[in-house]
Amino acid sequence: MAFQNAYSAYQKTNVSTASQGRLVVLLYEGAIKQLTMAMSYIDENNKINPRDIEKYGICLQKVQAIITELQVSLDMEKGGDIAKNLMALYVFFNEELVQASISKDKEKLQSVWNMMNELAQSWKTIANSTANAPAAQVENALNIIG
Repeated sequence: MAFQNAYSAYQKTNVSTASQGRLVVLLYEGAIKQLTMAMSYIDENNKINPRDIEKYGICLQKVQAIITELQVSLDMEKGGDIAKNLMALYVFFNEELVQASISKDKEKLQSVWNMMNELAQSWKTIANSTANAPAAQVENALNIIG
């Protein structure tokens, strides 16, 4: 019990003190974790054990909530083509998740997982390279100022 409380406190501190880039990475990592769990409920015949259907749905709902958070965090005015491309990807991800939710299609989930993992790796690189930079340099590195 004490370990769980300590871990929870650590997670809250990690999020509340993270840079913007690190927060984006945490969101991607959360989505990837939920996608991994969702895929684990689908067997080789694209079937889900009836006792796992609710857990599968909850995982996908969490991924969609994370994607929505990523969408609303985009600055479409300052972000230019990068923001537009990310928005298009997020819309695509949500469409794939809706399809996968209905069809239990593990390949669709794996495809979204692969793309989100690539994005997470890119954001990790950006967040690490700008971690100690002044705010103006961070904005320039993320291409969010005009």
